[in-house]
Amino acid sequence: MSTPKIAVVGLPGKWSTEALADALEARTGFRAILDPAHLRVELDGRVIHSDRHDLCKLDGIVIKKVGPQYSPLMLDRLELLQFAEVCGVPVFSRPERIARLVDRLSGTLTLRRGQIPMPPTVITEQVDEAIDVVNQFGSVILKPLYSTKAKGMVVLEAGKLNKKQLMSRLAAYKSQHGILYLQKKLELPGQDMGLVFLGGEYQGAYARVKGEQWHTSTSGGGKYAEAHPTDETIEIARRAQALFGLDFTTVDMAETADGPVCFEVSAFGGFRGALEGLGLNMAEKYADYVLARIDAKRAKNGN
Repeated sequence: MSTPKIAVVGLPGKWSTEALADALEARTGFRAILDPAHLRVELDGRVIHSDRHDLCKLDGIVIKKVGPQYSPLMLDRLELLQFAEVCGVPVFSRPERIARLVDRLSGTLTLRRGQIPMPPTVITEQVDEAIDVVNQFGSVILKPLYSTKAKGMVVLEAGKLNKKQLMSRLAAYKSQHGILYLQKKLELPGQDMGLVFLGGEYQGAYARVKGEQWHTSTSGGGKYAEAHPTDETIEIARRAQALFGLDFTTVDMAETADGPVCFEVSAFGGFRGALEGLGLNMAEKYADYVLARIDAKRAKNGN
């Protein structure tokens, strides 16, 4: 068989995209990064291009990123990428499965239907009802439906704001985001964890240790470290990621006094936390995983 041509859909110049492209190139000699902003689908001809690449002539596509920030535009690009599957090209992870996690609301509802323990959460469009939730929970995190790395998240504490102030803050947030997604702010042990899964199999866990901000994201000064979750935490994370069927992902978990909770399953998964916290090169492991499945498909088809 000829060497397979496997492209990465991602952001040129960004570390995780380049790391995955490097790993695939080292194994195949072929390198292509497809900018999701350059996708062109010809509906009548049933073809899909990105720059000079005909995606239907590739042996495989790995989706690392479909935009610099979470937004409904990501969903549109994932819809377009499904045309590559129409051509018979395997895509990792499948676009419709990723799409269920781009929108925080969709991901949350799937997790709760799957009986995955999460922080108490209320979703509403009514500001007066949101005020009642803040007073009930005491401290809440307002979360945009499209965001990552704590971007756009706001902490509201009932004891520090009067009703008029709460109403003003919530109304301003609603005018920007539409739906108010309120999650109770839990007391965490100074860190949360990312549990890494490849093909549904647990690979290890890293911690995000809190910096100077209220959250543990590295954008707020958090640091990566090795983590040792309990068997119960690992099993909950395994069940959570299985609801979505991604080829590669990380599950954000925390161990609280009331037991493990899941915050979210990542639409794309992260490489840096595993590398810096565990010394685990998931870009290389993912490349091996993809190549093995494409080789098996080609052998079955006699290519």
